Amino acid sequence: MKKQVENADVALEGLRDGMTLMVGGFGLCGIPENLIAALVRSGVKGLTCISNNAGVDDFGLGLLLKQRQIKKMIASYVGENAEFERQLLAGELDVELTPQGTLAERCRAGGAGIPAFFTPTGFGTEAAEGKETREFDGKMYVMERWLRADFSLVKAWKGDTNGNLVYRHTARNFNPMMAMAGKVTIAEVEHLVQPGELDPDQVHTPGIFVHRIFQGAEYEKRIEQRTVRQRA
Repeated sequence: MKKQVENADVALEGLRDGMTLMVGGFGLCGIPENLIAALVRSGVKGLTCISNNAGVDDFGLGLLLKQRQIKKMIASYVGENAEFERQLLAGELDVELTPQGTLAERCRAGGAGIPAFFTPTGFGTEAAEGKETREFDGKMYVMERWLRADFSLVKAWKGDTNGNLVYRHTARNFNPMMAMAGKVTIAEVEHLVQPGELDPDQVHTPGIFVHRIFQGAEYEKRIEQRTVRQRA
């Protein structure tokens, strides 16, 4: 099966209005910049996006929010996006806030075929409202459901044409588990190599989970809040 495609626009073939997407990355680190730009160009609407955060106003998923392409966000941290806040308060955007660790485990469970699990995180808070709770060994837990997506969009540092992926540093947050949980997983990589060029011990996502792969270009790699120490 040939997995390599020419670019992000080709990779998104089959994406339609109303679908559910997982979008990897942590803050603005490790986000699939080329695929997000292609989503904006496609004009697809009514999306449910599962992502740790919602980008910033003019970058990342913030570009989709600006174009009103997202109907619902399932996310953990959304504090850097003023447009997200405006749409939420105006009732224009459906939002499901999830504790960060729970969000990661829900994605991992979706990829592992585990429909539900119990976690102590969120018990006694709004995060547990309407959910089943149960006591184990004297401690209360909340039942959480898996998350799966029609398309998972991930970004890796290196990949081969068979779909094996290697992430770097913070970009390893959320990308690996989301790659496992999509019906169709698309990977954009900074360096696309031939099979056999990756050290098998360094592969984070095996190619069996990846359906389409391409080499991205012109990465901006923005930093949300640049912090530097004072020089002497």
